[in-house]
Amino acid sequence: MAGLWTAAPALAQSKGPSISGIYTCVTQDGRKLTSDRPIPECANREQRLLNTDGSTRRMVPPAMSPEEQAAAEARKRQQDNELALRQDAIRRDRNLLQRYKDEASHQRAREAALDDIRKAMQLSEQRLKDLSAERKPLQEETEFYKGKRLPFKLQHQLDTNEAAAAAQRESIENQRAEMVRLNRIFDDELGRLRRMWAGQPPGLPDKPAPSTATSSASPTVPPSGPASR
Repeated sequence: MAGLWTAAPALAQSKGPSISGIYTCVTQDGRKLTSDRPIPECANREQRLLNTDGSTRRMVPPAMSPEEQAAAEARKRQQDNELALRQDAIRRDRNLLQRYKDEASHQRAREAALDDIRKAMQLSEQRLKDLSAERKPLQEETEFYKGKRLPFKLQHQLDTNEAAAAAQRESIENQRAEMVRLNRIFDDELGRLRRMWAGQPPGLPDKPAPSTATSSASPTVPPSGPASR
């Protein structure tokens, strides 16, 4: 019988919640409360978590309000976003270092990218010359119809010629804008590469380059013509 009495409390203890500490706090009206779990009456106040020997294990901060919880979550999202951006910047810079071992290899890549645009511009410029040559006899033919309405066929040929020439002029402007964009990208890359070649760790934010260094980072690129190698 004694064995049954001694086993029962042990069995009940094994099935009940394990007490890992003691929570204590003082309520707003001055009452001191103690519990084996966080005290609801002190949810908005600091609570002390004690070890079983009465020593302080840690201080439990007050529960956050919905507004504070939303602000904390917003800060966490911002920190996560900043971390992701940082990791992306590190990967980007490491890829640059793997792709370009020195400034000469980077310049070759710049010239190769610009060379395709130069060739496209040359084709557009040649097409403009051809269209101008095609338009000349059409313009001469209009001299026979001064003061009169042009025949439909002649007017259609003139309109078609002008539309094709306008398309080529727009293409040339777009190609020039693309050259500026590509040069800006290569300039930014070269600035980062120079800093990393000098020992700066990958992923650090870009710093404005001195005004005296911009001319060496961005070579003057003619609007057309064969690429210099």
